[in-house]
Amino acid sequence: MSVKHAISRGLELGRSVFQLGLLKSGGRVAAKLRADRFRVGPSVRTVQPQAFLPSRYRYYRTSLNGLAAQLQSAGFRRRFTGSSPRNRAVFLAFGLGVGLIEQQLEDDRKSAATCEEIQAVFRKKRFQAPLKPFTSGYKLEDYIIGNQIGKGSNAAVYEAAAQFAPSKESDRKCSLVQMREDEEESHTARSLTCCSLRNFPLAIKMMWNFGAGSSSEAILKSMSQELVPAGPLALKQDKEQISLDGHFGVLPKRVSAHPNVIRVYRAFTADVPLLPGAQEEYPDVLPARLNPAGLGNNRTLFLVMKNYPCTLRQYLEVSTPSHRQGSLMVLQLLEGVDHLCRQGVAHRDLKSDNVLLEFDTDGCPHLVISDFGCCLAQSDSSLQLPFNSVWVSRGGNASLMAPEVTTAVPGCGVVIDYSKADAWAVGAISYEIFGQLNPFYRAVGLESRNYQEKQLPTLPSSVPDDVQLVIRLLLRRNPNKRPSARVAANMLHLSLWGRKALANQDSTGMRKLADWLLCQSAVVLLKGCSGPSGNRVEAELQRSFLSNLDLEDLRTAVGFLLYGREQRQACILSA
Repeated sequence: MSVKHAISRGLELGRSVFQLGLLKSGGRVAAKLRADRFRVGPSVRTVQPQAFLPSRYRYYRTSLNGLAAQLQSAGFRRRFTGSSPRNRAVFLAFGLGVGLIEQQLEDDRKSAATCEEIQAVFRKKRFQAPLKPFTSGYKLEDYIIGNQIGKGSNAAVYEAAAQFAPSKESDRKCSLVQMREDEEESHTARSLTCCSLRNFPLAIKMMWNFGAGSSSEAILKSMSQELVPAGPLALKQDKEQISLDGHFGVLPKRVSAHPNVIRVYRAFTADVPLLPGAQEEYPDVLPARLNPAGLGNNRTLFLVMKNYPCTLRQYLEVSTPSHRQGSLMVLQLLEGVDHLCRQGVAHRDLKSDNVLLEFDTDGCPHLVISDFGCCLAQSDSSLQLPFNSVWVSRGGNASLMAPEVTTAVPGCGVVIDYSKADAWAVGAISYEIFGQLNPFYRAVGLESRNYQEKQLPTLPSSVPDDVQLVIRLLLRRNPNKRPSARVAANMLHLSLWGRKALANQDSTGMRKLADWLLCQSAVVLLKGCSGPSGNRVEAELQRSFLSNLDLEDLRTAVGFLLYGREQRQACILSA
């Protein structure tokens, strides 16, 4: 063996040891190994890429310099103590190969520091609430109530205006009005005119109270999950002292403001009034003083929110968004779900009826997640629910329950993990956004309990490849092989705005991507509220992305995207 060959072999051996010992869990081994681990096809076992380094990262980071120095020193000693030339060359080259690793770790440290600096800058920029704060409004008499605009299984929603503040003109584009001009008014579920939104900028949700009693304390305790998206001034100060223990003795928490999560501005209890359409729409839930046959209690909970033109389902019934708009809509849902997960909340009833929609000045749909009546909001933020009895509620809509939720069997020590359940539901709703039937509704007939990934309908070829990849990954049955909402959102961010940065990117070195992040941060800061392309929705998405930067989540997203592109190229070449 020549000395040149021996040195080459030693360097390769050093790299291989490091890759197999440190990087295997991160998925940055050879393409063949990545194909075995990350294949999206239905017939091959798949797993989600893990973090770049395992838990022993800190040990290797601090000891690699010393290890490399020892190996190189031993190589020099052998050089002068009579070992064979081949062994001396291999041993020395092995030490040099390990020493080269430190350069990559240094690059990673710089990239991680860049992410932390960007994150710190954008976390200081708080989300501006869509309505200006007001100091009154803790009584039903403070509001003018208009027509009914929605009704669910546990509440009715009415348009409203505050008597203590003048209504302001809305700057939203009511493009849904033009889409429905040819429909008769009698067939329209709610008034979507700009005039109505100007006159009634608020919405009041009246909960139906069957068994919570009529005292304010009992009502707030029983319906405390509805207060999860409440603002800091939503409850009157004397009510804040009430212990809101919710169901099963769990203390619900409040989530901070986010552009893709509904905000409750006021919450109070009051006597149930006879509102327009009550006798026709929901007579059975009225109290006996309003309907002798009614089963409801005299008092209930009222929630004051912003009035949105329509739900996501109503919008999709009359319009199909462009593919870029569809991608932005899926991304908004993922950003909202990620925000809830970070705050220790699982929605558990995510569907197109529970997503509200408005339009920015460019006509781009802006989505917010609403209706938290079925949410899991525990004080320990674990997103895990002990499932020891059939009386423990799994959540809301059974059709869009993730497989790990619907297949759980109650028993001693059984726990349902909801950390990726809402992300799975976003994958199912994505079919509706791109003009297809939801595969888990009756029209298609798949059941989350027993479906196979190969049974999922094919999305239209016009849907971007990266978006199709994200949707299929989100709908993986095994939650351990499913990306989190954050990783999936990162994939869409990179696909929408970071294509050039990904062109010559590999999943190991992140320095090029870090440079792109710095440029993108500067653009977002300079553009302000209008975003890189002049779109307010995109600006909010960019800020959410940059304020939640994490090197390992970003690396995992890059790994998924690069693998998906490799697979597509392989299919093209084999065709």
